Amino acid sequence: MYVWFQAFHVISVICWFAALFYLPRLFVYHAMAEDEISNERFKVMERKLYRGIATPAMVASIVLGGAMVARSWEYFISSGWFQVKLALVLALIIYHHLCLVYMKKFRNDANTHSHVFYRWFNEVPVIMLVGIVIMVVVKPF
Repeated sequence: MYVWFQAFHVISVICWFAALFYLPRLFVYHAMAEDEISNERFKVMERKLYRGIATPAMVASIVLGGAMVARSWEYFISSGWFQVKLALVLALIIYHHLCLVYMKKFRNDANTHSHVFYRWFNEVPVIMLVGIVIMVVVKPF
């Protein structure tokens, strides 16, 4: 049964990261939009991506990952690699919610950041992904 949890955990993590890679890219284009039609279209796209894909994938990732960790709690919590991975996942959850903050600013026509800011903001989950994969696969400590 563990391998099923693992498989669906990996699938949900892939979906979550896909959404977190795309949502800030939408912010880039939204920050550059100059007409009302584009502005409204981006609001809809961002909301649907966040609510329909990103958040359900995050919840599934956490639930499935938690189920796997609960099975061998003592092993995982005593492993340095897992502690680093867990810290990166917590940072990713904060990033996810920060996306919501920016999405609400766009929704309320109150965005104060440029497209350049969002281009840099878009790179954050890449760094987290690299760290998480290295921790899980290499287990350096």
